[in-house]
Amino acid sequence: MSITVSNLTKLYGEQRAVDDLSFTARPGEVLGFLGPNGAGKTTTMKILTCYLSQSSGTAEVCGYNVETDSLEVRKRVGYLPEHNPLYPDMYVREYLAFAAATHRISRPRERIAELIELTGLGREANKQISALSKGYRQRVGLAQALLHDPQVLILDEPTSGLDPNQLAEIRRLIQELGKEKTVVFSTHIMQEVQAICDRVIIIDRGKVVADDPIDRLQRRLSGSRSLLVQFDRQVEADKLLRIKGVDQVVPTKELHSYRLLLSAGSDPRPEVFHFAVDNNLVLLGLNVEALSVEEVFRALTAAG
Repeated sequence: MSITVSNLTKLYGEQRAVDDLSFTARPGEVLGFLGPNGAGKTTTMKILTCYLSQSSGTAEVCGYNVETDSLEVRKRVGYLPEHNPLYPDMYVREYLAFAAATHRISRPRERIAELIELTGLGREANKQISALSKGYRQRVGLAQALLHDPQVLILDEPTSGLDPNQLAEIRRLIQELGKEKTVVFSTHIMQEVQAICDRVIIIDRGKVVADDPIDRLQRRLSGSRSLLVQFDRQVEADKLLRIKGVDQVVPTKELHSYRLLLSAGSDPRPEVFHFAVDNNLVLLGLNVEALSVEEVFRALTAAG
């Protein structure tokens, strides 16, 4: 396994930015790291790249512990942060030469030329970084992350600011890189994950709420339905989860109202009715909803 995360937690005071997170990422796959803003994606990536230390739990990259073997981890990881930290006064080739020197890359000119070609920077290679569009700055950041030919590539919102043509090119590049490297690709856009990733992890408030290969997730979400139920008083979500055919329970903003995500082909409306009777509840509403992929994502990451 190239990345193994076990019970990872990061606290900021009493706030849990990452909450007992566990997952693996393997060579030869692009792992989509999906979640709303503030879900803990960037914090997790900063821990994996040794920019932050965790409060508890462990994380290993290529068999090296991010706390005790941070230099070994850094040698094997290429990182494109969400806010691409370039030197705007430098020229593209100059900046890549500087980055190559920090990695002590042999034959840096050849490697830089190779990365300029790979990332489509040819026409911009002699420009000052401050003169580049956001899309081309993203390409410079990606070239920098790839310079030392890392085994693991961690990309935080790498397609942000790209126009449709640039987006298609960067998608193809990431897919090609994923054939031989472990790629962790962070985004909050479901369409990006469907276009690029082999497997997806959805996190919300620091916790994993879904972990599936992309094709299985698509089958799971395609044509998904939910029941929107409302009772006369509060009900514990764990009790609703015991109803056959209910996969997940998400409280809504309506008083004593819950969205029940359903297993494929299930219709637990009779069971919900009997649940209400058995628990002396008044059933105020029971409505079937058909969910799109985006609606399921919102349901999985609902604030409650």
